[in-house]
Formats: sequence, structure tokens, C-alpha cells
Amino acid sequence: MEDVDKVVAQWATEKPHLDTVPMALLGRFLRLHKHLEAEISACHKQFGLTMGEFDVLATLRRNGEPYILTPSILLSSMMLTSGAMTHRLDKLEAKQLIVRTHSTEDRRSVSVGLTNKGLTVIDAMIELHVLVQHKLVASLSTSEVPALNQLLKTWLTAFEGD
Repeated sequence: MEDVDKVVAQWATEKPHLDTVPMALLGRFLRLHKHLEAEISACHKQFGLTMGEFDVLATLRRNGEPYILTPSILLSSMMLTSGAMTHRLDKLEAKQLIVRTHSTEDRRSVSVGLTNKGLTVIDAMIELHVLVQHKLVASLSTSEVPALNQLLKTWLTAFEGD
């Protein structure tokens, strides 16, 4: 019996009237999240970056050339506070992976772009990142992956809408 089953069995004994199916589902989901996060973090750590720093670089890269966005567009795509974004940008700039450029027309307007080094790093990282993701879902069958993906999409929509 795995740990979640033990918890559910204990509650079935102590509070038999409780429907603990959601407890089991969420317990497994939260434990799974910890395992997934640890594996993905280990991947990013090989490049000396955090998951959040990877997210910034990946957002810039996947938006295509010239790999430049405003901080507000980065914020909206990553659901962060402006303080957290500033902290990430400071760290990435110190590592020479991004550059912040002030507009010549409006000094208050800033753009964030990948440096050549940043582009090289994110291109290497995304290859390994996707390999790790494939490894993480390898225990699921080719039919289970899309089915689970659809279930999670449906569930997430209940919180975030379309």
C-alpha cells in the first residue's frame, strides 16, 4: 500500500462518512508535482539557472526573432509580480544572458532581449529540458499521455477559463 492509500485508509477508519477520493487524487497530484519539479530543477541547475530564469529565457526565445519583449509582456506571460520579474532580470543580466535596453524615444520604456550567450544557453537548455520531460512521462502509454493532458486542461480551465 502506497502512502496516499494509507492516509485514505486511516481516514476511512476514523471518519468513514468522508468521501476521500479527492484527497487521494490531490495527494498524488501534489506528490507527483514535487518529483517533477525536482527533476526539472536538476536539469536547469546543470546550466546554473533556476526554473524561473529558464522561464524568462524560454519566453524570449519562443517568441522568435529578435528575441526581445517588454517587461510587461514577460510579466503577463509568466504571471509574476513586477518585483519578482525585476529580480530574475537582474540575475540574468548579471550572467550576461539578457540585456535591458532603454528606448531612445522614451527613457522609461525598456525592452529585454537575449544576448548571443543567452540564445546559445536557452537553445541548449530547451533540448535537454524536453528530453527530461519525455523521461518524466515515459511510464505512461502513448494513449494515456493525450488523455491525461486533456483531463488536466479541462481541470485547469475551471480555474483559469479559456
